[in-house]
Amino acid sequence: MDHTANPQPFTAPVLYTQDGTPYYATQPAPAPLALYQPPAPLPAPIHHPAVAYLPAPHTPAPLPVPITAPARDPWPARLLAGGIGVGAGGLGLGFLLQTLAAATTGLGLLVGALGVLYLLKNGSGGRGGQGAVNVSVNVTNRNR
Repeated sequence: MDHTANPQPFTAPVLYTQDGTPYYATQPAPAPLALYQPPAPLPAPIHHPAVAYLPAPHTPAPLPVPITAPARDPWPARLLAGGIGVGAGGLGLGFLLQTLAAATTGLGLLVGALGVLYLLKNGSGGRGGQGAVNVSVNVTNRNR
């Protein structure tokens, strides 16, 4: 493999602030960096009846920082995220259905066992639920 065809990668220059903090820049800074200075506190309001109708002093909101658009559309990441979401939803649905099947099976076995106990207690199977039956048969022969 020929390494002379690829030039050395570009390294970003390192700039330093006034206090010595490194600042890595990919482009030269348009102006020297300045430390953040918090705004001065507002003066205390004057409580006078004549100026009661004046609106409160308004400081303008800071402008939003422009967001740079990505160089390309991250469609593979969106497809992957959607696939993970669908997979997780399917897995959750599978667990839900498995739990439901186990619950209905257990409930069916419980109802069946209670039904067998009811039939054993109240009697069935040819006896009609009446207990022991005494049978007496009298046969007379008229030809005698």
